[in-house]
Amino acid sequence: MKPQKHQENTDNLWLALEIGNSRLHWALFAGERISKTWDSDHLCAESLKQLPEVASGDFLSVISPSSPPLPIPPSPPPPLLLSSVVPSQTEIWQTYYNVRVITLEEVPIKGMYPTLGIDRALSLYGAGSTFGFPVLVIDAGTALTFTGADSDKNLVGGAILPGLGLQFASLTQKTGQLPLVETQNISSLPSRFALSTPDAIASGIIYTLVAGIKDFVEAWWCEFPESKVVIKGGDRTLVINYMRSQYPEIAARLIVEPNLIFWGMRSLFFL
Repeated sequence: MKPQKHQENTDNLWLALEIGNSRLHWALFAGERISKTWDSDHLCAESLKQLPEVASGDFLSVISPSSPPLPIPPSPPPPLLLSSVVPSQTEIWQTYYNVRVITLEEVPIKGMYPTLGIDRALSLYGAGSTFGFPVLVIDAGTALTFTGADSDKNLVGGAILPGLGLQFASLTQKTGQLPLVETQNISSLPSRFALSTPDAIASGIIYTLVAGIKDFVEAWWCEFPESKVVIKGGDRTLVINYMRSQYPEIAARLIVEPNLIFWGMRSLFFL
């Protein structure tokens, strides 16, 4: 399955789906151009079983109720390119007809190790194809990851740590009395030396996290001074806000691009 090139009509619509640890991330493409993006919850197996019972043009209302109105042709549903880091969700989507699950072997980054996440590989390839190699990708999602490649598309390596939400949740889940602090309520840097438990949790996690990002980015620029650094992920806006307050010179050089995986998928089949 490969979308036809250079047709901007409903016959050339195709779907890209990134199955993340917490959500489904969608893009509807018209040829090489993204028409719409949206997110939805993980799917249960029963949802796809309903597809034969609904009109083909209404299939997204079943598999992604939160999808916006889309110019889907009456029949058949468009091809689907899928990237997943959740095996149970991948198994569900195998029942969707005209699906292609992208594997690590298809991503033209050299030196990748077998357990590298397909999300990291596609994001890296999408960033390099769009902004040029060398490139470092920061994914501020459920996990916070750093992944870099050099000018010859060789994987340099990276790092993985718990993302903002996981760090806050772990303190609540693994301690007896610490409260859950909601990240969406902390849009700006908290006081470093706090006078309440929630503020102390926010201070400890956020200042440590932004200092870690600064350290990784500066270490990368020591090796690749002219490299682009691109950030994506659900917490990207929060992270950028924190970085602008604490390290504005670094923040000014970061490129925010939430669609890196989709650019990676497109690059595999069009560029």
